Amino acid sequence: MEHNGFQQYKEQSVNTMTQGELLLLLYDELVKHLVRCELALKQENFELLEASADKGMDIIQYLDDTLDRQYPIAGDLHRLYDYFSYQLGRVKIGRNKDVLEEIKPMILELRESFRTADKNCAEQAQPQPQQQES
Repeated sequence: MEHNGFQQYKEQSVNTMTQGELLLLLYDELVKHLVRCELALKQENFELLEASADKGMDIIQYLDDTLDRQYPIAGDLHRLYDYFSYQLGRVKIGRNKDVLEEIKPMILELRESFRTADKNCAEQAQPQPQQQES
């Protein structure tokens, strides 16, 4: 019974998020799976590595699938997502820590760029207080 209530709360939380918040949530999940990949490599837990890499690639694919292609930046993001997915596949198959260390900061930087953009959009959307004339 409690689990059902928690599930409803999660669904309601997701349904009330802005597009920017949802995008950041996806990036947070992607970063979480990259960290799991790092830990799995250190522990030589290859089952966890493969599962985490697969989940990361699924998130990247979703980000790519949901791009709005009417904007020129979508092409650049598509190429980045394609690169990230390819490199994460190399991490999974080759158990390559160096590749993971190369793409993780890039993904973190992209996440931070989206966070900043979302924050700026939110600030611009808020009505500015009227200054009183003296």
